[in-house]
Amino acid sequence: MISFDKVGYSYGGGELLSEISLTLSPGSFHFLTGPSGAGKTTFLKLCYAELLPTAGRLTLFDGEARGLSRDDVAMVRRRIGVVHQDCQFLDHLPVAANVALPLTVTGKDAEVADLQDLLTWVGLRPLADALPPSLSGGERQRAAVARAVIMSPDVILADEPTGNLDWEMSQRLLRLFLELNRMGKTIVIATHDMNLIRTAKGQVAARVLRIQNRRVQLAGADL
Repeated sequence: MISFDKVGYSYGGGELLSEISLTLSPGSFHFLTGPSGAGKTTFLKLCYAELLPTAGRLTLFDGEARGLSRDDVAMVRRRIGVVHQDCQFLDHLPVAANVALPLTVTGKDAEVADLQDLLTWVGLRPLADALPPSLSGGERQRAAVARAVIMSPDVILADEPTGNLDWEMSQRLLRLFLELNRMGKTIVIATHDMNLIRTAKGQVAARVLRIQNRRVQLAGADL
């Protein structure tokens, strides 16, 4: 699905990531850890072709990343939902319209019933008509998850989705990701939260990847 073969990424004359070789298989669950500045966000950006590798071969759904046309990249991104660390919304549009935005951008109409079901799933149906500035941090993150999955992507990438949330809300958000994984979605969550990882590993066969010395390594059992 997403395959790295000795992939590296450099910018500004310095190498941030090097010699990455791994595959994100269909239906797998991954956590990505590492210190701030290690390259977690860069790794995720490579996964959805926001950045292209400067070395090695990166394959996204059977297409080599550096050979993808603009249309190919657009098609790849329809199959990948992204929950950004700092989730941005259009503040003048209600929550429902923000969640449906990926459909609007691609010229598809949101089925009202499906949209309401999705908002119910993330616990935001009562706030469908609310404006984003009125949402709490946890509500914004759940809205971001709904927006990321409305196109029914194969892969969900989340960059520190619980970074500003309390433990109770972090667990609630984790349950959404676990449910998505049970639906067959590939999940990659970049996080510093070891408690979140330990909680998840009791419920799913999660693979923990650690960025260390510019390389992505499979973490051991010391979590």
